[in-house]
Amino acid sequence: MGFELNVVSNTPLTPLSDIDEVAILFLNQIGYFPKGYDPKTDVTDIRDSVPYKLMVDYFLVRMEKAWVVEDLATGLGTTKATVYRHINKLKGFDILEEQNVEDSQGALRKGYRIRYGNLSKAWNFTEAHVQVAMENYRKTIDHLQDLAGKKGEKHAKKR
Repeated sequence: MGFELNVVSNTPLTPLSDIDEVAILFLNQIGYFPKGYDPKTDVTDIRDSVPYKLMVDYFLVRMEKAWVVEDLATGLGTTKATVYRHINKLKGFDILEEQNVEDSQGALRKGYRIRYGNLSKAWNFTEAHVQVAMENYRKTIDHLQDLAGKKGEKHAKKR
């Protein structure tokens, strides 16, 4: 899975004290919710939507806990496929990690949680990915600049 994150000019949301307000704005900024997101279910507010509840009510409120997809689907009243779709989006930001979880029968199952059980530490991975992506863009821009210069020299010689 590739790393994908929206990077937009923004103002820190630090003056806001409502977790719901901060989470909704932030999750919109980074591209967790698609542009113009409209929950497909009968919920009336994004706070009642599956992707929002998954992130805030499960992963943020209990960062140290690894969640099994089946339990998340049951708790959210949705399908495992829907949960996986949103987990994959969060994995694309590289803030989730997989961890083995023991179920009620003692079997090990794959669970997901915020990396290190700490959002701030998890975000370090996201920042590192952004830095690498920007460095690669820079290399491409420099290469494109060189190629354009060479093409310009060829055209100048022909005239």
